[in-house]
Amino acid sequence: MSAPFLPQELIRRKRDGARLDAEEIGRFVAGLVAGRVSEAQAAAFAMTVFFNGLTLEERVALTKAMVRSGEVLSWDLPGPVLDKHSTGGVGDNVSLILAPAVAACGAYVPMISGRGLGHTGGTLDKLEAIQGYSAKPDISLLRRVVREAGCAIIGQTENLAPADKILYAVRDVTATVESIDLITSSILSKKLAAGLAGLVLDVKWGSGAFMADREDAGRLAECLVEVANGAGLPTTALLTDMNEPLASSAGNALETRHAIEHLLGTRREPRLSEVVIALGAEMLVTGGLTPDLESGRRQITAAIESGRAVERFARMVAGLGGPSDLIERVDMHLARAPVTRPVPANRQGYVAAIDTRALGLAVVALGGGRTRSQDGIDPAVGLTHLAGLGSEVSPDAPLALVHARSAEAAAAAAASLRAAYIVEVEPPPRHIIITSRLGQP
Repeated sequence: MSAPFLPQELIRRKRDGARLDAEEIGRFVAGLVAGRVSEAQAAAFAMTVFFNGLTLEERVALTKAMVRSGEVLSWDLPGPVLDKHSTGGVGDNVSLILAPAVAACGAYVPMISGRGLGHTGGTLDKLEAIQGYSAKPDISLLRRVVREAGCAIIGQTENLAPADKILYAVRDVTATVESIDLITSSILSKKLAAGLAGLVLDVKWGSGAFMADREDAGRLAECLVEVANGAGLPTTALLTDMNEPLASSAGNALETRHAIEHLLGTRREPRLSEVVIALGAEMLVTGGLTPDLESGRRQITAAIESGRAVERFARMVAGLGGPSDLIERVDMHLARAPVTRPVPANRQGYVAAIDTRALGLAVVALGGGRTRSQDGIDPAVGLTHLAGLGSEVSPDAPLALVHARSAEAAAAAAASLRAAYIVEVEPPPRHIIITSRLGQP
């Protein structure tokens, strides 16, 4: 008979620098879900990890224990089950394009996504801008849509990694969100619970990312790749630059419309295309659907340009309760804000730097994000035609268009945008968007 488990002893040992084994970490996580570990003890554990860190073995053990805290999906499908995760940014609507494109290449993508957090947009909020779209289907509907459409972008269900929900809520109010160890277990526990055969990570750095410093983002990417592979999930990661918005639109319905235009080929922007194609190629190689990255890039490009990806997207939306004619009648199903105003630059020149985080916060202030978890959001508001780094601007060539509910809100957003842009006489050096790669070839 095993000795009684005392959470405070585990906390004390970790506080004093001891290494925890997989069994005691497992008992702590099980106690968290069962209510045998108090909120105060969970907070103490999080703070201890924040200051002392975890070894690779402890990270893997914590991640696996959080996976086992709830349901783990299994799949019987004729192709590999793959996913992608982004650490968040501004104008990042990659998932809406990537999931159906990868599905059109023979993979199955049950993508567990999140809502907006801070200044970053959330994939679920973008999709819920579509009338009728259900981001929280039951498991049977999820399975059916994944099988029939090849992809389903949904939120975390109640039964997938419930320990993560509990621990994240504690971290959110104890100033321990930034712990790389706890970020890693939070992200990967949900992905492992989804029953994946492969994962690709988009870890962002720069003025619009949660980690502005490239070295910090690199450490997070390295930790995620090591733990995921250590837990048996083949994973690679790309570090991508978020010193400017990824797409030229920011805001929920606006980004969804932008993604549809990309899939249809009516508007394809080079930076967004580069990230979509690079991540898609990584997913296809990881899933064994293509022998190398170059052939993977060709397959993803063909899936988008042929229209097969947009057909998968339409099938997914209809399968999850959205309109069956979304692609043909976008204006009917995506809300538009009543006020649209251009934001002229204060001077003529070239965009030399952008406070991208400030752009995301401007969308939040318009009503397109949340300042409290219980807040509703306005899907129609946001920014479009955002000037990127190196763009030529002037009083006649605006920095962006603001989409707002009122003239007052539009004016406030315009002031925020002007403050976020630095315009110089000479254009800046060209930025490389994909700055490094981690993982197996």
